[in-house]
Amino acid sequence: MESPNEAALLALMEKTGYSMVQENGQRKFGGPPPGWEGPPPPRGCEVFVGKIPRDMYEDELVPVFERAGRIYEFRLMMEFSGENRGYAFVMYTTRESAQRAIHLLDNYEIRPGKYIGVCVSLDNCRLFIGSIPKDRKKEEIQEEMMKVTDGVVDVIVYPSATDKSKNRGFAFVEYESHKAAAMARRKLIPGTFQLWGHTIQVDWAEPEKDVDEETMQRVRVLYVRNLMLHTTEETLGCEFSRLKPGSVERVKKLTDYAFIHFHNREDALAAQQSMNGKLIDGSPIEVTLAKPVSKDGSRRFGTRASHNGMAEGLYGYSNFLLQSKDDSRISLGTGIMSEGLCARPLSLPPHWSNPYAVDLERCVYPFLPGSTLVPVSLQTLKPSQLSSAVSLLEYYCHKNGWSLPEYYLYSAAGHEGKTLLIYKVVISSTRSSYMPDKVCSILEDAKELAAQNTLWNLDSSFQGPGSAGNFTPPASPGLLSFPCRSLPYPGYSMAPISPPLPIPGAGGQRLYIPSQSSFF
Repeated sequence: MESPNEAALLALMEKTGYSMVQENGQRKFGGPPPGWEGPPPPRGCEVFVGKIPRDMYEDELVPVFERAGRIYEFRLMMEFSGENRGYAFVMYTTRESAQRAIHLLDNYEIRPGKYIGVCVSLDNCRLFIGSIPKDRKKEEIQEEMMKVTDGVVDVIVYPSATDKSKNRGFAFVEYESHKAAAMARRKLIPGTFQLWGHTIQVDWAEPEKDVDEETMQRVRVLYVRNLMLHTTEETLGCEFSRLKPGSVERVKKLTDYAFIHFHNREDALAAQQSMNGKLIDGSPIEVTLAKPVSKDGSRRFGTRASHNGMAEGLYGYSNFLLQSKDDSRISLGTGIMSEGLCARPLSLPPHWSNPYAVDLERCVYPFLPGSTLVPVSLQTLKPSQLSSAVSLLEYYCHKNGWSLPEYYLYSAAGHEGKTLLIYKVVISSTRSSYMPDKVCSILEDAKELAAQNTLWNLDSSFQGPGSAGNFTPPASPGLLSFPCRSLPYPGYSMAPISPPLPIPGAGGQRLYIPSQSSFF
């Protein structure tokens, strides 16, 4: 590995007037830049840059990132060998420049065939503290945390959805800096620290997601939290329409929070100012502007975010079903896991019957030792708890007293010798069998597709349109809820697989190949 071009780096420093110093495994260019007066830029001005070629340095990188705006500081992570570690942090003087860098340079081809990734970088100053007594008030929790850690600025406590006099078994502690939060986490993380006799759980809270000002200027949706469970959408619609009757377009309530959609932004802002802090069904509500979910979801290059703990709400304009940035997802469950623990959303495909829905309950929760486990059977679950067609088909067979579906796997030779798969589903008690008109390259896809096809055929044969068990397929290309490519291919013969085909790796490419070329 050749050392970086020192002459090029010196030329860059001379041209820009920026200083450069290497310390603690990173090389800092600027920070502050020439002529800078005042404090450093605020949160939201820094971006993370990943997948940088290891032999690329500031003389090539800085001119690229200067296209987005004035750089306050460029930090390139370095190895002892002299090559970079593949990532850097770029702090701009304004948030607008940071957002522009993300839009211009994310997935930018920095060299032929080499694409970098750029996303927002936030210094996290907030910790999640779980398993605290539910009868403790905010002041008590803050007092205890200030005794054992330094730099505590604030404590955020959410009231229980069922009893507003109690907390939800956890809190969020805000520190004066990322360093103070990191030191507190290091002290508390071993899992032996106790508050009021309870061993607490400690992790990073999820950093607040910044939404650009231009997008926020178009928001006409209010996020309302701290509602009573029995408060209805009708009540909310009536209360938020008092200032201007007819201004509310629609209301969506989820447990103890809701989203109020207005016809125009001016009415939303007026309602926010009027309703914030008001009592509805005896509970003081908090009203803020909702934050639209970005098109790329919550994409991250790092793993610093783990828990949701902000007071603002996130929503999607296109599908209207929303992900709250507070802890309210936790209260959707029942039993011991419903409160006091923070859920992690799963990056799974949505329910097969609605590929455009966001399933708010698809979360995982920490499993605590000593939790009571109760055996359950498939028949006791609700269809809404089943995300795959395979499980749903088994559920309806149980419900109707039929024999369980039997899956018979067949293969066909595809393009360039690729093995393609299709299942035939047999339900003995109904003397029926079903096979889809497409084959798949992934085993799990083939089984899911066969189950979906069977459900829709059963719907046509036994249920009839408009019935409670209607399985009408969504109006979208393909049948599976995750994206697959459809490729034309001529007809071919199929053969049963014996012995069973080994399951392909998860890295395989998903694609559809129709069994009859006349479909295209």
